[in-house]
Amino acid sequence: MSDHDHDHLSDHGHPHDHKHVGRGHGHAHLHSHAPPSFDRAFAIGILLNSAYIAVQVFFGFVAHSVALLADAAHNLGDVLGLGIAWAAMQLAQRMPTQTRTYGWGRGTILASLSNAVVLLLACGAITIEAIQRFFHPHQVAGEVVAWVAAIGIVINGATALMFLRGRRHDLNIKAAFLHMASDAAVSAGVVIAGLLIQITGLLWLDPAISLLVVAVIVAGTWGLLRDSVNLAMDAVPTGIVLPDVERTLLALPGVIEVHDLHVWPLSTTETALTAHLIQAGTDDANALIEQAGSEIRERFGIRHSTFQVEAPESAACALRSDSAACSGRSAQS
Repeated sequence: MSDHDHDHLSDHGHPHDHKHVGRGHGHAHLHSHAPPSFDRAFAIGILLNSAYIAVQVFFGFVAHSVALLADAAHNLGDVLGLGIAWAAMQLAQRMPTQTRTYGWGRGTILASLSNAVVLLLACGAITIEAIQRFFHPHQVAGEVVAWVAAIGIVINGATALMFLRGRRHDLNIKAAFLHMASDAAVSAGVVIAGLLIQITGLLWLDPAISLLVVAVIVAGTWGLLRDSVNLAMDAVPTGIVLPDVERTLLALPGVIEVHDLHVWPLSTTETALTAHLIQAGTDDANALIEQAGSEIRERFGIRHSTFQVEAPESAACALRSDSAACSGRSAQS
């Protein structure tokens, strides 16, 4: 039989902390979901940008501006990206099932990865069109372009601000923020292009500024793509240093060795840990598990941890790298 201690911190879908302590085996986990206010941010962002895309496409053809049409295409990708991110966050709030024991949290990782890819594909499309415009320039109504793009700065900037507070703690929200912030940057570039074309009459400024904006977006998106791929491949999340985790566990009373230590993301906000702890003497394994879970939670924010306590004097543990003697006091779940 296992003893179960449940500490709930529940407020509109906020974290729930559950600790399960059994003989030689401990487990703790946290379900973190985005605050409900992000639902409003997603809804407003999708609605405003959808309407703005229609305006951009209309005036892009009227003004013969590739920069404006490129911005519209980029916005379309971002609307799709926002929809994917929103759907992933909704799925992440579903409870685990017998077939999906960790729930749908990993969908937020896939959403951030797909959003990074969509951004880069949009940049590729803009680049191709801009290069073609260097060889086949079109007369551009600079004043119309500037006014329409200025509206985009306001819409995209305001939407980005709605995701500002969540970008540091959730890669999925960071992806949404980068989408909107990059849109605002593109719109600013289009405004500059429109004004300069109106003043100088130099048509090459339209594709040139488009390429400059693309470079800025790629620079910002590359980090998002890298982090998303790392999470998708179960890499240790940014901000957690594995040797520090190991040292923390080794500092626990009676622990003489740590092996089979794994730290990986369950979602863009949740992290899991498993480890085998070799305990000298006959100290209470349950007390060790309780302390280990508490230390890992407080120092690294990892609330979903599983520990197996082993004795040093018996048969070899198959998961120990050097196959030295150890035996589990309970089965790993």
